[in-house]
Amino acid sequence: MRRLRGAASCAVLVLFVTSCGGKGDAQSPGTAASGDKPVVGVILPDRESSTRWEEQDRPMLASAFTVAGIEPLIENADGDEAKFSSIADEMIERGVDVLMTTPLSTEGGATVERKAKQAGIPVINYDRISLGGTADYYVSFDNLNVGELQAEGLLQCLGAVKPGAQIIEIQGSPTDNNATLFADGQRRKLGPMYDSSALRLVKSQAIDRWDPVLGKGVFEQILNSNGGKVDGVVAANDALAGAVIEVLKDKGLAGRVPVTGQDATLAGLRAVLRGDQCMTIHKPIRDEAQAAARLAIAVARGDISGADDLATGNTRDLVSRRDVKSVLLGADLVMRDNVRALVAQSVVKSADLCAGDVAADCDELGIVVS
Repeated sequence: MRRLRGAASCAVLVLFVTSCGGKGDAQSPGTAASGDKPVVGVILPDRESSTRWEEQDRPMLASAFTVAGIEPLIENADGDEAKFSSIADEMIERGVDVLMTTPLSTEGGATVERKAKQAGIPVINYDRISLGGTADYYVSFDNLNVGELQAEGLLQCLGAVKPGAQIIEIQGSPTDNNATLFADGQRRKLGPMYDSSALRLVKSQAIDRWDPVLGKGVFEQILNSNGGKVDGVVAANDALAGAVIEVLKDKGLAGRVPVTGQDATLAGLRAVLRGDQCMTIHKPIRDEAQAAARLAIAVARGDISGADDLATGNTRDLVSRRDVKSVLLGADLVMRDNVRALVAQSVVKSADLCAGDVAADCDELGIVVS
């Protein structure tokens, strides 16, 4: 399994808050005024774009904060900008010691960050960044490299294809800067091949809110308009890949057309074992959650020098023309022959992975069900 690490310089956010270490004169009803344990407010984005937010991020963050003596206040915006803003307003009014957000859009995130700054509350962007915002820190993966890995996986799955092999791209939400970075990373490897006509890009389409139902309809429309012809599909995550595969199955093309993915979801990994999906990307959510928790704990305790020691990278926000202190993590390219490694790392349970119609695939790959 290939591990890529390192901090990439991406189009991202702003750093600069008048008081990184606390809320200045602002008094918190829950902490600053009463002297109780610090509170970290976390706003997760939704439940639809990925199962990770509720199944992994929430419990991991809650556990890390609780063990450290920090009160976790974790809410989910359910993909609703108004709800995201309302939750943020409530947390700011309460006077949380740190606000950690995964913004639905850069505009919505930046608006919340300005309010938090006015209240003297430090902000950490978690997994996604708000271009033009005022967050103090950013914790995520090296998303340009994630996109490069997706392109690399597609090319490996395509193998030696005829010149002009036709590719359809189903990208993530246009309001999510990560989706932009994934696409930019893919284009680093696929762009020259499109330019040379080694591959032909039929169409690249971003899908609002990462909605797989919408993605399915969009992909089917593009495929039909191209006479039902496609040689490979760049799907930005496993949910969109699943939507693409549904269409390919209806047309008798599943397993014959390579489809990329991301997130190493259970459904995505099972699709990889079947051969319907050629690859996925494993981003160690545990590492990301732990890194964000350590950073938030340091800031909540007023240990800004300690927080700065953790955020050793910098991410460039081209909108604000400033750098934000960052923690950027590596990702893994997962194909059929190395799914077993995720079982060994306890990322997925073999009993869940190998249930039903993929039992024979697990036997073939030496994945022991326990």
